[in-house]
Amino acid sequence: MAAGSRSPVTDENARSEQAEARRDETAPERLDRNTMELLNELRVANTGIQVMFAFLLVVPFQHGWSHVDGFERTVYFVTFLIVALAAFLLMAPSIHHRILFRHGQKPFLVEVANWFAIAGGAFLALGFVGILLLISDVVVGGAAPGIVAGAAAVTVGTLWFVVPLARREATRGPGRRARTERKSSS
Repeated sequence: MAAGSRSPVTDENARSEQAEARRDETAPERLDRNTMELLNELRVANTGIQVMFAFLLVVPFQHGWSHVDGFERTVYFVTFLIVALAAFLLMAPSIHHRILFRHGQKPFLVEVANWFAIAGGAFLALGFVGILLLISDVVVGGAAPGIVAGAAAVTVGTLWFVVPLARREATRGPGRRARTERKSSS
């Protein structure tokens, strides 16, 4: 490549570069902003985890618990473990931040926290489905639990994952899409 020439950038990259340039922030300032945005997002998710976990913690100690069948106990226990895993994943970035505070690890924190937040969101979604399955089975029974759980899985999967992934793919330029396809075929 000739001096000063750049490889072609996609529309997405150009928009991202323009947005970053308009922010007029340094790389450390950008890392600070990304860290704060991520931690604020995790606070929202952790509220949902707290409510779900509180519900799951009190259920076995309720009077009617002795009347649930083996299927309901299994759904409860699996859901309980899934929600616990979601909590671990969603709380980990805050713990990492405290342990690595002032050690120059923000790039690592932002990247790892991003993946933990996505994985935690996936387990949180499964937790919602499990709780709806359990409650539907106890309250209504019959075909309702399968219908409710299926509808919940499709709804949360679409809202939380399909919509943003489709948007990301739609805004990806043809150059980046081709590079991604080449990498996945090798």
